[in-house]
Amino acid sequence: MKAAILNALGSPLEIDTLPDPILGTGEVVVDVVATTVLPYAREVFSGERKYLLTLPVAPGCGAIARVRAVGPDATRLAVGDWVCCDPTVRSRDDALAPDITLQGWSARGEGGLHLQKHFHHGPFAEQMLVPTENAVPIGPIEPAEAGRWCALNHLLVPYGGLLAADLQAGETILVSGATGNFGSAGVAVALAMGAGCVVAPGRNKTMLADLSRRFGSRVRTVTLTGEEAEDGQRMRQAAPGPIDCVLDLLPPFAGTRPVRTAAMTVREFGRVVLMGGVGMLGGEDLALPYPWIMRNNITIRGQWMYPAEACIRLIGLIRSGLLDLGGFEVTEFHLADVNQAVAHAAANGGAFKMTVLRP
Repeated sequence: MKAAILNALGSPLEIDTLPDPILGTGEVVVDVVATTVLPYAREVFSGERKYLLTLPVAPGCGAIARVRAVGPDATRLAVGDWVCCDPTVRSRDDALAPDITLQGWSARGEGGLHLQKHFHHGPFAEQMLVPTENAVPIGPIEPAEAGRWCALNHLLVPYGGLLAADLQAGETILVSGATGNFGSAGVAVALAMGAGCVVAPGRNKTMLADLSRRFGSRVRTVTLTGEEAEDGQRMRQAAPGPIDCVLDLLPPFAGTRPVRTAAMTVREFGRVVLMGGVGMLGGEDLALPYPWIMRNNITIRGQWMYPAEACIRLIGLIRSGLLDLGGFEVTEFHLADVNQAVAHAAANGGAFKMTVLRP
């Protein structure tokens, strides 16, 4: 099969051939139809993000595909089915704390690297071997729609955070990083889940105006000034009442101050979920005050990715009409143009924009 291969960090991807995947028990082989090129892919491939990724590799993170072959333990999947390939591969020998690798993208610790040896290549290739449970049926679609369904990859991350926050219908949630790629997706998912109000802080006035235009009065935007006390007050004033939970999706290069400011707007007995990555590249600690956490009974939780059932639940939100994929702007590239796709994704990584590779 043809694949785009990353041979060394900092080098362009090269189009070459790899052996076709060999099917085993508990596995599915798929034909990759479309895969998203994440806005920070260039930072991963350059080594700037310091992700654990064994080279050489056909990279990528998640895909829309069609089943080519299934193993003997698959009872419902059939050849030709349209599936979302969930990149979050979990070890099967520890249900309480499984090791995790993001197939073709990154590993969590030594256990994740061990998983990466087998589920190694990602979707920047014509075919891919995935665990059976990671091939999630999406139902019939037209081939031309596959690129738009890649939005699942952008929506799943904030959906995992919203599930961790136990967001309830009618609640007010603040999405920190709302003008970014994952943050804006988080606004859309929160509304689809029934949030009464989403407070959306940011510095990009154009994007804030776009959020208001897209979603109407249930979104309350806040233009940040960089002053912690003033910004915190603005966020609270924007909300129609107490802020029930905060979801932080700011990227690694952001500072800790806006995260802390957003977190401390939450009400007494409120919930804060951290999943954006601030501090991964170094810098000062978040330093949330112990007395404030304790006396206000604040729940603070870290969340990496999402639970195993999240993909099928999110597909249900889309199929029901509660979550519309039509708002995403999609630009597609052929496999041979993978390096142009990576550059395009880096330059066009804003809210509701997707760069898609068609292997």
